[in-house]
Amino acid sequence: MEKSHESFTFTVGKLDAGMAILLGERAHLIEFPSILLPPGATTGSIVNIAVHQNHAEEKRRDAEFWALQDEILEEFGVRSPSPPKLQLRNVTQTSITLEWPSIDLATAKLRSLDIYRNGQRLAPIPSPLTNTSSKLSGLELNTEYTFQLILRTTAGTFPSNLIRVRTHTMADTSGISVCFGTVQDSVMLENAKMALRDMKAKWSDKIQIDTTHFVCTTPAATPSGASASGSSPIAPGVEYQRALQLSIPVVQPHWIFACHTERKLVSIAPYNLGATPPTPSASVRPHSMSQASLPRSPTSPAANHSVRQSMPPLARNAAASPPAPQASAFVNQPAASSTPPLAPTPEHAVAEAESADDPDAETVALERAVSSTVMEKRMSRTGTMNREFKFPTPVSSPTVGDTPNLPSIQRVITPSNIEVPPPPPVEKELGVSPPRSARSDDGDDELGDTVDIPLN
Repeated sequence: MEKSHESFTFTVGKLDAGMAILLGERAHLIEFPSILLPPGATTGSIVNIAVHQNHAEEKRRDAEFWALQDEILEEFGVRSPSPPKLQLRNVTQTSITLEWPSIDLATAKLRSLDIYRNGQRLAPIPSPLTNTSSKLSGLELNTEYTFQLILRTTAGTFPSNLIRVRTHTMADTSGISVCFGTVQDSVMLENAKMALRDMKAKWSDKIQIDTTHFVCTTPAATPSGASASGSSPIAPGVEYQRALQLSIPVVQPHWIFACHTERKLVSIAPYNLGATPPTPSASVRPHSMSQASLPRSPTSPAANHSVRQSMPPLARNAAASPPAPQASAFVNQPAASSTPPLAPTPEHAVAEAESADDPDAETVALERAVSSTVMEKRMSRTGTMNREFKFPTPVSSPTVGDTPNLPSIQRVITPSNIEVPPPPPVEKELGVSPPRSARSDDGDDELGDTVDIPLN
């Protein structure tokens, strides 16, 4: 290979369709594009290749590169997205309405726009590129909250300012935002607006995001309920239909007057469209109420007496009536036991007076008598063992002869605790008990004398 000042000499060793192998000095091999070889060059041809540096082209290339960098910096590096500016539009007892200007993304792309409540992510904002307000409902009454917007873009994250707000109490009516529909009485409409102005509330003719109530007296778009010609049927207004779609309560103007009178937010149930509004005096209970609606007090005899005079006699309930003395249950009734009746008491006189006025008193007295008899029988039963009983010592124990004379044994004998021995087999077959003389003649002397004990 001969080296010159401007070129190098190579021998073409192999020639392919797209690449040629050039042999240089000391068997150096280089691959060279065959399209750059001079025309007619084949295997074994000797070629000279000269290489020069193009400084002018390098300067032009560098100038183009830095111009592109400056353009990118001017377009994407100078302006950045702006943080949202959150504002409070309206606040009520249970809702908050927030608004903000349209978000400025500069040259970045939007990833998400989320709203945070008390530092926690609440929900994403729908259609963040066009939506500039949001209403949050379901809040607690008279409670403090903090709200913030977080904007995330391809250029970074940008939080908004923090808003701290407290929901209203029931006495605060400044959060009412009314949209008036068709009110047929113009005087009533003006009075309603004056009441809203006095309550520091606001109203409009179009439904907005912070509208809390839709007030009208008819759903029609016109006071007459039809068009000017009167030929078309009744058609509801556009704002009325929108209020129904947005679940905004539709009330009558009387609701505004009630809130103004009560100086607080009242229930909308009695003032819905189509309902009969209550009169201002309906909230006060009239004094001429029926005696049947008054509560009965067992401790006030005068009140009970007045109720008995104004109402028909009610059936007595022994379980619900106050317990009376047991002796009063036996007034004008035969004695249920051999125990002599007690002397009449003032309670007896009261029971007799009640039985004279009430036809059910006799039935109640019979029920009390039966229950008292059953209770006395249960009280006299001695079938249970006294666990504290101890046998007496031999010194203090009574003799056998004294045992039949104990009066306590005679008192505690009842039909429920007497064990009667079975009769002899002959008596079972005959079905009739033989006389005492017959039993003594048959040779049953070993049984001894029998004692008749009354069972009652």
